[in-house]
Amino acid sequence: MRRFTEGDRVRVDIPDETDPDHERHHGVHGTVVGVLSDNAGSVTGDDRDSSLYRVELETGEISDFRWRDLRPPIE
Repeated sequence: MRRFTEGDRVRVDIPDETDPDHERHHGVHGTVVGVLSDNAGSVTGDDRDSSLYRVELETGEISDFRWRDLRPPIE
């Protein structure tokens, strides 16, 4: 089950300040430009982890995120 689809606007939410991506990405908005699949869900036991969301951030950077790091945008 996918939480987001291509074209959805999202906000990166990484509240753990010790996460290496927190300072760089937390609170940044972007658009989902692709959804990739892998077998991470079979490792974690959560099927949602098998979707990797490729996001073009407002900064122009493209990064990949799991569902738990994305939220609806703050408008």
